[in-house]
Amino acid sequence: MTLGIDIGGSYLRYEIRDGERSLQHGILKSREIGLCTFIKEMLQEEKAIDTVAVSYAGQVQNGTILSAPHIDVDERGIKATVERDYDVELLIENDLNCAVMAEAQHYDCDTIAALSVGTGLGLGVVDSGRLIRGEEGMATELGHMPYMESPFVCSCGKNNCIELYCSGSGLAHWKKHYGLDPALTLEILEQSSQREAQKIYEAFHEAFLHAAGTAVTLFNPQMLILGGGIGKNEALRLKLEEKLDTYAFPLGVKNLKIVLSELENASLEGAFLLKEYHV
Repeated sequence: MTLGIDIGGSYLRYEIRDGERSLQHGILKSREIGLCTFIKEMLQEEKAIDTVAVSYAGQVQNGTILSAPHIDVDERGIKATVERDYDVELLIENDLNCAVMAEAQHYDCDTIAALSVGTGLGLGVVDSGRLIRGEEGMATELGHMPYMESPFVCSCGKNNCIELYCSGSGLAHWKKHYGLDPALTLEILEQSSQREAQKIYEAFHEAFLHAAGTAVTLFNPQMLILGGGIGKNEALRLKLEEKLDTYAFPLGVKNLKIVLSELENASLEGAFLLKEYHV
């Protein structure tokens, strides 16, 4: 049996599968329990689990967590620790890398990019059937691309990440900065008559267009998939179709197909592909 986990800045989602059959699933707030602690508790309860596959919203390399901007880390050397104590194989990969593998399989497309706007801003890219990772697994860390200075410090330690303008955490910073209701959604910000709300909304869209334009210019995908709690949004998709050619190299946009993710949780589905792909 395989325990699949998708952990981000807000939630930890998990599912236990025996082949294609789902046996158990659930969701927790990710700050309620550390990832390593959760895995050990599950392995103590379910002795038949022989593989743990983790989609992780941070930077990982060779089973070690290098950086986790939005997650409290209880064990960095998670693969070595879990495999030492339990008779299982643990596989762990960045969440957007997992997501783009699942999207590539779903759409049967071997040159594809997945852009996610949730707690953070993330990108995963498959080019000619191969996942782009880079030397330290950070090749597509779009959210921490230098953009503009802000009054806030990103969880990575910088104050100019594009994620500070285009993400759930970024929106929260700006709403607090202007004294606005933290519950205001992007749609409500758009409709508000308050000048500060409009500034946040416009800054978000400008950053979103820059992020998407950068991804398309650098990686020239056949398809761009939009996902995440904020990014899986038809209004954003239409905005890209309307304006992307002014933010990206025009030839890269000409035949680009922009769609919303059809998968309920692409990152979790991608985690279950890790054993197959041996990432």
